[in-house]
Amino acid sequence: MQIYVPKDSVTNEARVAIISSTVDKLRKLDAQWIIEKGLGQSIQQEDDAYIQAGAALSDDPDTSLGLADIILRLNPPSADEVKRLKEGCIHISYMDPFNQQDLVEAFAAAKVSAISMEMIPRTTLAQKMDALSSQANLAGYVAVIVATEHLNQILPMMMTPAGTLTPSRVFVIGAGVAGLQAIATAKRLGARVEAFDTRPVVKEQVQSLGAKFIKVDLGKTGQTKDGYAKELTEEQLQKQREAMTKACANADVVITTAQLFGRKAPLIINHEIIKQMKPGSIIVDLAVESGGNVEGSKLNEIVNVNGVSIIGFVNLPGRVPIHASQMYSSNLGNLVEHFWDQETKTFNVNIEDEIIQGCLITHNGEIVNERIRKEGH
Repeated sequence: MQIYVPKDSVTNEARVAIISSTVDKLRKLDAQWIIEKGLGQSIQQEDDAYIQAGAALSDDPDTSLGLADIILRLNPPSADEVKRLKEGCIHISYMDPFNQQDLVEAFAAAKVSAISMEMIPRTTLAQKMDALSSQANLAGYVAVIVATEHLNQILPMMMTPAGTLTPSRVFVIGAGVAGLQAIATAKRLGARVEAFDTRPVVKEQVQSLGAKFIKVDLGKTGQTKDGYAKELTEEQLQKQREAMTKACANADVVITTAQLFGRKAPLIINHEIIKQMKPGSIIVDLAVESGGNVEGSKLNEIVNVNGVSIIGFVNLPGRVPIHASQMYSSNLGNLVEHFWDQETKTFNVNIEDEIIQGCLITHNGEIVNERIRKEGH
């Protein structure tokens, strides 16, 4: 069975899908690994590293795509690339399936088994394959570093002969994977940290990291079976914004991480809240790619509103591409290894398996994922 890893076609993407150590680890599968020449250049990994790990190189992506039994990549392919894939092959990557219905239909038409890395279930067994969590972890870290770079003061308390500098205040909205890492990073850098989440169940996790949990009575809230916050009513969102105003007004840095998978991100911080914030303070909107938590945030821009800088940088994990690639490569490798049938030397698309049921989008010419099928019609 031939596994092909092409270079990413997305502009300014520094991450790569597979690193050489993953290829080396999976030698035991007895698969033929084909790596597009120059795949690892953005993370300073030379072609020789892949060759030494047991892979062959290709400088003809069109041919390699057409011959591969499994294609591993990071970002979604173009519809044109899907047409080059052979019938019955397995394609594994991010797909953004809720927003790319045309791509989903192209996979079905090509009779390709398309697996979406965003749809890996958040279960104990699937943790090692959960790319959303691994990349969100890095996004939370980078968000604090980006905020620190643009803040006009330091984060930690500092006692000097010239006087004592008080610690900066960081307020994190959303205590999922990204939010918890943002909290931990800000605490390590010496900030005074507060956090809020609609799910009371995360209070202990926030406090265990040394942050103060801000409690707001929103009535009935909770989380989905995959651990995501449930969507709030407009009344609940208004209550949340009222509670946010005081915390944001006191903060030097605000980091918003609230996202609803497959849906537009909720608007949490509006202009009325921003007006109450101190000039020179920073907001980092991690949800900017899915609509934004902050009114006025723009993709890949820093917007100044009343002296408050709203940072809407996309692909924060891509700012630390070596470790982001290492983690994503591990997620892909664990997925392939878990479903590899050693007797037949093939990837077993077991449609009865809970993990496959969650992440398999198309198979045998049909859209088989129930959630995606409902969204598309």
